[in-house]
Amino acid sequence: MKNYMDILKKRIKVAKKEIKADCVVKNGKIVNVFTGDITEGDIAIVDGFIAGIGSYEGEEIIDAQGKFIAPGFIDGHMHIESTMLTPHELSKVLLQHGVTTVMADPHEIANVAGTDGINFMLKASEELPLDVFIMLPSCVPATSFGSSGAILNSEDLKTFYSHPRVLGLAEVMDFPSIANLNEGMLKKIADAHSNKSIIDGHAAGLSREELNVYVAAGIYADHECVNVDEAKDRLELGMYLMIREGTAAKELKKLLPVITPRNSRRCILVTDDKLPDDLITEGSVDHNVRVAIKEGLDPVTAIQMVTINTAEFFGLRSVGAVAPGYQADLLILDDLESILIDKVIKKGKCVVDSGEINKSAFKAEDISENLALMLPKINMKALKENDFEIPLSSDICNVIEIVPNSLITYHRVEKVDIDKGKFNPSIIKDQLKMAVIERHNATGNIGLGIVKGFGIKNGAIATTVAHDSHNIVVVGTSDEEMFLAVNRLKEMGGGIAVASGKEVVASLPLAIGGLMSENSYLEVQEQLRTLNQALGVIGAHKDFNPFLTLSFLTLPVIPEIKLTDEGLFEFKTFSHIEVQA
Repeated sequence: MKNYMDILKKRIKVAKKEIKADCVVKNGKIVNVFTGDITEGDIAIVDGFIAGIGSYEGEEIIDAQGKFIAPGFIDGHMHIESTMLTPHELSKVLLQHGVTTVMADPHEIANVAGTDGINFMLKASEELPLDVFIMLPSCVPATSFGSSGAILNSEDLKTFYSHPRVLGLAEVMDFPSIANLNEGMLKKIADAHSNKSIIDGHAAGLSREELNVYVAAGIYADHECVNVDEAKDRLELGMYLMIREGTAAKELKKLLPVITPRNSRRCILVTDDKLPDDLITEGSVDHNVRVAIKEGLDPVTAIQMVTINTAEFFGLRSVGAVAPGYQADLLILDDLESILIDKVIKKGKCVVDSGEINKSAFKAEDISENLALMLPKINMKALKENDFEIPLSSDICNVIEIVPNSLITYHRVEKVDIDKGKFNPSIIKDQLKMAVIERHNATGNIGLGIVKGFGIKNGAIATTVAHDSHNIVVVGTSDEEMFLAVNRLKEMGGGIAVASGKEVVASLPLAIGGLMSENSYLEVQEQLRTLNQALGVIGAHKDFNPFLTLSFLTLPVIPEIKLTDEGLFEFKTFSHIEVQA
């Protein structure tokens, strides 16, 4: 490795035009995220950094042909596991969409595998042409109201702060522990502060008064806003507003009206959770930028929200702008409306040209499969024939109602059908049976509930992607089809399965912790296409993604009602309740 003094001297010499740059990008219109202006000038690059903007000569010339040059995009909050891809494969997808840096929270793999899961993510994301920074999972388990595969305390997390790619503590979601001065949670927050690290939040459903408590603890960002009033509360109390647009949760259009010229630099666009087929076809935060522009937001403002705003919040001083001293992460865009990406330059090297990946920029081998050997396998008790039965003495029950394209659910109390003293799913009422099966320690726990909104006419969907504890979750019209789908997951070592009648009609193996595939992103895209076709076979609704929606129905820290392996959970009282009302 070069001595930094030598690197610094060379950069200064290039800036002074004493020596040629490694590469110069010419004839481009530069998006200046500091001033909001569009400027012009040659961009001189040396050792992967920008040395100057003006008139320069270089060993290599990249002609921008009058197109716009923007900083590489940054996704400020996302979960790699939700993409079902390894970091190696995900980097290929994200770079094609102009994303050169991500802030990843390995919350999902940590709930399955603890510190081994965090180490897996750090090692699997090394030496990629994508900067992967890690925010440490703050709540493993998310609450004490379900069974996860691991428990991480402050001592477990403390050792990671010395890693150069660990930036802080991720989405603190256990508000009651903060408000009740829980020693364990406060120690995690105190450790982050003492390490001068960032803390971001998950303030779902909190009132303004509760937000005071949250921000007083030093949590300065949140991605869980669902309306303008919540967004204003966060901005007024000094938080960064992370506006989410992923596969299941889509809040961008609802929250755009809160953005003004005076507060826009406190706003960040993120994806949080997005499936690979959506990432490939629609995009990452580049899609969010396009949506914001189409809805009337100034293009430079939208670009600031995925570049400099994000970099400043996370304390990254060398990314997020096209300026001297900044890393040469550049996008060459055809225009500032469609955000169509022509070239992506990462650390001075062209990694995407005319929309095509430069394969030489990637390691030849994806090491994820070998690293995955350290992760636990599915460990569940064998199912019995009557495990999914819900005995009832009354036909008035608590029901989970899906809100399409949202993580929030409604708590309904409805009349249900009973057959021989047991709940009977109804296609007419769209009341289906749902189960969460513990899969980490073979406890035999099975939580049972009733859900409406999937629209399934026959069959079952099962998955090992079930936030945040990632037990097995299944929904279906019959016990037999639910059994069939769950048993396929056990055979595959995790994944997604769709059953109809007496067969599994489609499946996607996720052998890495039950969360990620060992296959290429194109193979995963094809498997998801088959799964989506299977949804038509069982009659599921098409106006939201049933797989991702199902995976979030187990998340107890999101209002109003969810299901864990220990039973129905009511957010309002933060306690379990019975199926029978």
